[in-house]
Amino acid sequence: MTSPIELNDLYCEFKNQILETVPAANLDMCLTCGTCIGGCPASEQLNMDPRKLIRMVLLGMDEEVKKSEWAWVCTMCARCYWECPMKIDIPKLVYGIRAGWPREERPKGILGSCDNHIRAGNAMGVPTEDFVWTVEDVAKEIRETDHRFKDLMVTVDRKGAKIALNQNSREPVTEPDELGPLWKILNAVGADWTYPSVMWAGENYCLFLADDEGWRYILEEFVYHIDNHLGCELVVNTECGHSFFAIYEGLRKFKIPHKFEFTTIVSLYARWIREGKLKVNTNWNQDLKIKFTVQDPCNLVRKTLREEAAEDLRFVVRSLVGAENLIDMVPHGTNNYCCGGGGGALQAGFSEQRRTYGRIKYDQIMKTEAKYVVVPCHNCHGQLEDICKYYGGDYHVVHIWTIMCLSMDMLGENERTYLGPDLSDIGL
Repeated sequence: MTSPIELNDLYCEFKNQILETVPAANLDMCLTCGTCIGGCPASEQLNMDPRKLIRMVLLGMDEEVKKSEWAWVCTMCARCYWECPMKIDIPKLVYGIRAGWPREERPKGILGSCDNHIRAGNAMGVPTEDFVWTVEDVAKEIRETDHRFKDLMVTVDRKGAKIALNQNSREPVTEPDELGPLWKILNAVGADWTYPSVMWAGENYCLFLADDEGWRYILEEFVYHIDNHLGCELVVNTECGHSFFAIYEGLRKFKIPHKFEFTTIVSLYARWIREGKLKVNTNWNQDLKIKFTVQDPCNLVRKTLREEAAEDLRFVVRSLVGAENLIDMVPHGTNNYCCGGGGGALQAGFSEQRRTYGRIKYDQIMKTEAKYVVVPCHNCHGQLEDICKYYGGDYHVVHIWTIMCLSMDMLGENERTYLGPDLSDIGL
């Protein structure tokens, strides 16, 4: 009979390679209980699930694991980890498997976005001067068309500003009118803020590519610029879940020294409302009684700030739409299901699997009968819109900043792209 030591020697080569990258994976602790499967929308996709993946690694099925594309279907949402009785870090295992793929063979969409960011400071590869021009042009238009904001100041690389704002490139590149509501909110509270010009984009697809070198490089360049050129006390990530996690986890993972504090705009929204700096109200919805639900971004809620972020998010939305008009999904908060858009899924190329994954989320939303889903995350936003169209739903997906400006009667006519006909004319 073969001894356990001999089995270990025979089958552990690939397992040890993974554990060198992700020592917290604790694969040997697996009880094969299947709890991870029950909470994973990616289970059964490509004939794989989390428990099967662990067993295959432990049994030395190296080539089968390496060839499986399931690592790019799993979003690394960490629901399995938090439910696992042994706290086996399956997301880190998946990250290690992604890192084991030859770089040039990883999904082209994620690879291109990572390389663009390294080269140009944003995943879309837009020159910095184009970003600066867009920001200045949109700010000028707001000042000229709404006298209430004739003194609106939007700057790039203003030294000594208290806050550096980390903006997802989706807004300035593809939907610049979405910049306005956020700026109006910052203006309303008298925030002293600026954009950085170096690595200004909030997203970081090198994280999804499992490219530690690229992830670290982007973050180090960003940190150096903030600390040594701008001197900002606070870096604020806007409504984008994975970009928050990329900085939050990257600072820890790579042990990058930094002088600034780091937070999310969702936490600041909640603080400013509690302090009375944001004069939001629910009057506009008292008669309409339009129902809203909230999507918890995995990277912001479950994987980082947890209950604090979940409650801040709900406090903000209740303050905007009325407590009686917020209908939570079941489950919600830290236990909410991933929508299926994270982990680079929107650019990984597995559209069929991504939409099948998202069916659980679609059903959750439809059961609330809410007409709007408030979501402070770009990947969630894109996925929830896509599965709504794909499955024939009738809900709308909105940023917090849209509903917040609506509640304060300062939402511009061109800032209503994501509102349905029931809200599109309010305040005009």
